Amino acid sequence: TVDLKYDDVSYATVHQSAFLRCGMMPVQPIKELWWFKIGASEERVYYYDPTSVDAALMKRAKRSSRDNTSLEIHPTHLSDEGEYKCRIVVWDNTGNSTEPSVPISKEARMMLKVNVPPEKVEITHLTSGRNLSLRCKSEGAKPPADILWTKTSPDGVETEIPDLSKTREIEPAGELYDTAEQIFYQLEENEMIAKISCVVRHHNTNTTIYKNITFVSPAIQNALKVTMQRFAEPVLYSSIEKQDGQDNKAGLVKISADPGFKVPYNTSVTLKASAPGVYPEPRYLWWVGDQTGIAGRELHIDNLEEDKSYYVLAENPLGRVVLEVPVHITTSDYSQWNDSSREGDAMVNDTTEGLDTGAIIGIVIGALIAVFFIGFAVWYWTIRDGTHVFSPKKEKPHTIDEETIPFRSTDKPLLRTISTQTLEGRRSRREPSI
Repeated sequence: TVDLKYDDVSYATVHQSAFLRCGMMPVQPIKELWWFKIGASEERVYYYDPTSVDAALMKRAKRSSRDNTSLEIHPTHLSDEGEYKCRIVVWDNTGNSTEPSVPISKEARMMLKVNVPPEKVEITHLTSGRNLSLRCKSEGAKPPADILWTKTSPDGVETEIPDLSKTREIEPAGELYDTAEQIFYQLEENEMIAKISCVVRHHNTNTTIYKNITFVSPAIQNALKVTMQRFAEPVLYSSIEKQDGQDNKAGLVKISADPGFKVPYNTSVTLKASAPGVYPEPRYLWWVGDQTGIAGRELHIDNLEEDKSYYVLAENPLGRVVLEVPVHITTSDYSQWNDSSREGDAMVNDTTEGLDTGAIIGIVIGALIAVFFIGFAVWYWTIRDGTHVFSPKKEKPHTIDEETIPFRSTDKPLLRTISTQTLEGRRSRREPSI
């Protein structure tokens, strides 16, 4: 006699190999081997005839190398799940070699179950103060997955959160299942970092998926706990001037200014807050003095006219901090920009404010050159007209006729130049000719 060894139910994981056991005991020569999938009708999966045929009617199916009669399917699809039938025909002559062999047929039926690990895991949360509502959902698993919650301390120790108040829902999604679980958790006082994990376990496929959510409080350096009129409870306070900017610790609130924290008079400034690593994203509130706060990550300041200190609150469920942000005017004396006479005189601005030495020297040289060209032009036109502007006017010289001027005793003798012709004429009148 021939007995078949098989498993009533076999399990496989989708996209991996499935093994359907169907062996003989004792082993006999095979005449035929058939594998069928049972549905509305018997669907041939595999046929084997040692003399001629070794045919896989399902391309993903083959005879197992373990015993040559079991079936392997790779890769397994979810649609492969169902009932299968193994039929083995062997020759048996009951040990009498003189008698013709008689074919003996044996059959066995078995189930194949295909398991599917979770396809997607997501975690969502709602907050109210330090109270958290956490919901974890596993999608597309077969059979449904299990969910538990853990908390990891800052030093890496993981502990399970007691299921004192949680609800679970399992919803079919076609042939698969979605599992959702919700818990309520209260953050501890002064808890700056809280790492909570949704652990999805699928035992049938030996699959474990962690989905973490880490709550981080906003933080500042050199903080002091102070009381402010705006808040009922003390808050952690510091100034950006006490933030060294070298600490890369997650959660530090950072402030940037465009164009800067020191600006010229009447300049507009935009302050921007950020908190890398903080979760959930904090809300921001800006204010100056007793003014009403302005919500948002950015604060725009129009035409800054004096040094001012602005304040920003960064807050999330784990904590809140306040940073002082001083903004300074770089001009030492800026009152002249807005100082005008009460009688309506025009405002006078010092145009040399801010000029460097090179600019002043250039202005002086330019003025000297302009004066030189003006003087040259005046001199040129004066010469052209025949007048001297800078020398006294000279009298026109007189020609004196000595013969017509009577000599007076009171006058000094004049030095006269007598030509040779005149002297010789006078001699000729006095001396007789020889």
